[in-house]
Amino acid sequence: MSKKVTIILPTYNEEGNIAKIENQLRKLEGDFDVIFSDGFSTDKTYELITYPKIQEAKYRAFQMNAAAKYAKTEYLWFVHVDSILHPKSVLAIEESGYEIGCFRLKFDKDTFALRLNSYFTTAFRLRLQKLAFGDQGIFIRRDLFESIGGYKEIPLMEDYQLSVDINKMGKKIELIDLPIITSARRFEKGAFRTYFKMQKLQWKYRHGRDIFDIHKEYESYDGK
Repeated sequence: MSKKVTIILPTYNEEGNIAKIENQLRKLEGDFDVIFSDGFSTDKTYELITYPKIQEAKYRAFQMNAAAKYAKTEYLWFVHVDSILHPKSVLAIEESGYEIGCFRLKFDKDTFALRLNSYFTTAFRLRLQKLAFGDQGIFIRRDLFESIGGYKEIPLMEDYQLSVDINKMGKKIELIDLPIITSARRFEKGAFRTYFKMQKLQWKYRHGRDIFDIHKEYESYDGK
């Protein structure tokens, strides 16, 4: 059976997560391709990757677009390397028939605030705002991805903009009811505080503020 899914994983200074995500890739059911796209990490990330890899661009949107050019499969599945994947995720994508979709978000820490955040991600952000973010494991048919020109090449908000572009085409971002578990590290300064900070940055982006200024503010808050 021909491969239908290419898993694209952007990385930057993620040496502590490479062995973990590769172990998960080996446990996924189905037949798929893998491309790691490194953003010129300054640690040992690139050297530690044992799957097919490229090092051609910096910033996540640029990295994912660079990797997508090498994909030959029907679907592209964009995955963060700190995610925990359900073993049947690839099979679910193949069997879905969806043009674009994502997975049900969970966090690797169980607190009331993070459970509430997970709930609103689906109940509000996806269903009402029609937005999917990268930590939900966005997958998309390659021909649709190419027709919208891929991710807008900006240093932040590329997943937000992808959702906007898809909505303008009248397409619906579907949900696969399998969990994708993401790191709570962005919420270490407080889940509610981080949530409202992200809403503020999205507001600035929607209202045309300079994306590089928004990126600087995000980086400053994120502690990176």
